[in-house]
Amino acid sequence: MKFIVSSGSLLKQLQLAGSVIQSNNALPILDNFLFQLAEGKLRITASDLENVLTTTLDVESDAEGEACVPARILLDTLKTFPEQPLSFVFQGEAGVEIASDYGKYSVNSFSADDFPRVAALEDASLTRMPAHVLFSAIQKTLFAAGNDDLRPVMSGVFFQLSAEGSTFVATDAHKLVRYRRMDVQSDQTAEFILPKKPLNILKSVLPAAEDELELHYNNLNARFSFGGFSLTCRLIDGRYPNYEAVIPRENPNQLRIGRSEFLGSVRRVSLFSNKTTHQVRLRMAGSEMQVSAEDPDFANKAHERLHCDYAGTDLEIGFNSRFLTEMLSNLETETVRMEFSQPNRAGLLTPDGGLEEGEEVLMLVMPVLINQG
Repeated sequence: MKFIVSSGSLLKQLQLAGSVIQSNNALPILDNFLFQLAEGKLRITASDLENVLTTTLDVESDAEGEACVPARILLDTLKTFPEQPLSFVFQGEAGVEIASDYGKYSVNSFSADDFPRVAALEDASLTRMPAHVLFSAIQKTLFAAGNDDLRPVMSGVFFQLSAEGSTFVATDAHKLVRYRRMDVQSDQTAEFILPKKPLNILKSVLPAAEDELELHYNNLNARFSFGGFSLTCRLIDGRYPNYEAVIPRENPNQLRIGRSEFLGSVRRVSLFSNKTTHQVRLRMAGSEMQVSAEDPDFANKAHERLHCDYAGTDLEIGFNSRFLTEMLSNLETETVRMEFSQPNRAGLLTPDGGLEEGEEVLMLVMPVLINQG
């Protein structure tokens, strides 16, 4: 088995597949890439048992065969090459010989028989959506997912697919993001939770995808396929919390403000906040919002005034500055809207226009109790 391939093209595909490989795999064979060669195409697979990524690229070859190649030494070697053709010759138990413009290199190879194969998705449903829609959904929600091992269902993104549209939700109980696409429908009604690792892999590869992607899913697994790329992942088992119940319906206090000015103010003022609570206070009255923070332990204090459009009763409310910064950073519109009811109730943050037709973004942040002392 032998083939010739561009060093740059191969490195790009291996780096993508390598994002699946763990540093402490349960099975030694998972430290390798599975190479499958047929009809002038090289199929590369990497797995950690829960996630399986497969990508394909064109090579010069009329041979067929398959073998496993150590991932780390292959990646490290390819990173040192400028763009050039590389020749791979697999010699059975003698390993694989790689020839470049500079010389030859030999590494061990292993039988492909020991590499775990991608399981078929039995009784799978199918939904199609533009790649950029899924990328936007992941980009807008993933940062809000939790990290608590005791609540695994909140450590991923919740997918809700139906004939009415698609909804993507993430929350860690302190902040929540709900992203809706009413223009992306599914024939089947389904709900499942996707873990962070496959979502981060998709986030890295989707910007380059122009195709419509296919999403196959059942009760245990989901598979995303587009172009020559396929990612199969295990879903998080469990019931997602009723997130709709925490979204306040009556919010008489309405704020409209420039996003970048608000973000800059929160970033600056938060430097003077308590390092445990990271609290910043927002005080709204008339056409002015005051942003302040204080850390009495170190006698640090900051205060800024911003112009805004505010309709409602005078209100002071505290938030964790890190959550506000994350949310404002994940919006792109020039202005944003915030809605409040009471100082002890969640605040809502939404973009002020700038969305595609059928697109909807809602962010929720829980308040931090203001210390009056």
